[in-house]
Amino acid sequence: MSEKNHLKVLLSNLPDQPGVYKYFDEQGTIIYIGKAKSLKKRVNSYFTKIHDNRKTAVLVSKIRDIQYTVVDSEYDALLLENSLIKEFLPKYNISLKDDKSYPLIKISKERFSKVYAMRNPVKDGSEYFGPYSSGKLMYLVLDFAKKLYPTRNCNYDLSEKNIRDKKVKLCLEYQIGNCKGPCQGLQSLEDYNQTIANIKHILKGNLSEAKKHFKQKMTEAVELLQFEEAQIYKEKLDLLEKYQAKSTIVNNKISNVDVYGIVSTPTAAYINYLRVVNGMIIQTHNLEYKKKIDESDEELLLQAIAEIRNTQYTETEELILPFELSIDIAFNITVPLSGDKKKLLDLSMKNALYLKHEKQQAADKLDPGLKTERILTTMMTDLRLTTLPKHIECFDNSNIQGTNPVSACVVFKDAKPSKSDYRHFNVKTVVGPDDFATMTEVVTRRYSRLINEQQALPDLIVVDGGKGQLSAAIDALKALNIYGKVPIIGIAKRLEELYYPNDPLPLYLDKKSETLRIIQQMRDEAHRFGITHHRNRRSKNFTVTSLEEIDGIGSVTARTLLSHFKSVKKIKTADKDTLMAVVSEKTANAILEHFSNEQPN
Repeated sequence: MSEKNHLKVLLSNLPDQPGVYKYFDEQGTIIYIGKAKSLKKRVNSYFTKIHDNRKTAVLVSKIRDIQYTVVDSEYDALLLENSLIKEFLPKYNISLKDDKSYPLIKISKERFSKVYAMRNPVKDGSEYFGPYSSGKLMYLVLDFAKKLYPTRNCNYDLSEKNIRDKKVKLCLEYQIGNCKGPCQGLQSLEDYNQTIANIKHILKGNLSEAKKHFKQKMTEAVELLQFEEAQIYKEKLDLLEKYQAKSTIVNNKISNVDVYGIVSTPTAAYINYLRVVNGMIIQTHNLEYKKKIDESDEELLLQAIAEIRNTQYTETEELILPFELSIDIAFNITVPLSGDKKKLLDLSMKNALYLKHEKQQAADKLDPGLKTERILTTMMTDLRLTTLPKHIECFDNSNIQGTNPVSACVVFKDAKPSKSDYRHFNVKTVVGPDDFATMTEVVTRRYSRLINEQQALPDLIVVDGGKGQLSAAIDALKALNIYGKVPIIGIAKRLEELYYPNDPLPLYLDKKSETLRIIQQMRDEAHRFGITHHRNRRSKNFTVTSLEEIDGIGSVTARTLLSHFKSVKKIKTADKDTLMAVVSEKTANAILEHFSNEQPN
């Protein structure tokens, strides 16, 4: 059976059930793993749709075989997909860029459990808390818990027999108060296990049990007139209050929720995770995904949720997310619009944004070329272009009260000004302040010259102005028969909206986006360049006009004099013979007489 018929048979027999599918290339290597609510609909869509994304089209062209696994629910499919991607690392799947092993707090599974920091957990029946975003934060929490509840940190085997036979001696940790001496039977297993249970409450963010425990102990000590011991418990209560005051950021009624924030670019996604218990953030984690094909924010967020559920030891049933999910997962989803939960979501989104900036700045320093490619890729996506805008030209008109109309064209290459390619135009065919006619003239002159000289056209044209200026530029491109060959947009100053041909509704970009910042920079640079040239022309024309006030001197003679002497001041101080080297004796006499009659300043 041919490959084509083989795939056709596979596609026709796919079940209409949730599951995970695997794509194989001609070498039998898994190149992509995906999940689906309906295997039949999802997998068939790859072969029936026209894919705008080139990477997706390449993926489909390489598929030679398909395998699938049916599961009970979409959530089961999500978890299985995450496990399989980690196992097989397919070429076209999202790449998790998480090269750190984050610190954890481990409570060992043994008699008289130990509580200590570690990385890279193993499945030995122990309990793990975390991971924490930094070692510093982890040790802060660990030290706090052990200050309240001392535990052993030795590696001795504290079996009943060893304790009974006094095989282990008390160490310095006992002497300084960091251990209660279970090795010598000075602390019972029951009391020690209660200590471990209390530490677990602390690590889970449940401080109420710890407060209750210390209040009870303090009361018992007072009743027994053990005031020094009561003071110790009071100090521990104060420590708890300070810790809670520093940690609480929202209403403490918000209990046991997971919060996810996501910020994405055309090439990557940055996701922040917060675990909140009783209004306190007790865990944070960041994930960075490198996109392989055109994954949506929802797909990326689902990957993150599966990753967190597999590695973060969380059992929360409520997720706070920035948007609804289209698949049914076994949790309560909240998309808050206001209130304390919205504050938590905003905090997570802010952390995701900081992660994005941190990663991008680090990459830019290592390879400046990657920064340019990233910016151009972002611009291509934001502006709905089909090619990278490596060469952009922007036009702006300048005139004051209709005098000396000029236009400027600035050029950006690889998202940076290329000042040697800047051009200004003295408007020739337009009388008065007519922005539309001026735009038509200068665009026509610019690109007719490029066409005649067989120079490359830009990847994008930007005009400063709204629909009117854009329409005028389009008319010029149509007359030159290049409309449609070069993308063109207009930017209006009022709301910084972008206008496209044949689209009545403008595009509004995020005010903080790099794309809008570069377009604004181009617009402002074109305005600056045009205004500077406009002022120079006005100044020169004013000088010429002042010379024309002299009898017998017209504009041609005035320009000749300025060209020779360079300034009016030098003309004023020139003697007759020097003047006659440029003009006639009669004109030289008129100049001398005119300036001799000027009133001194």
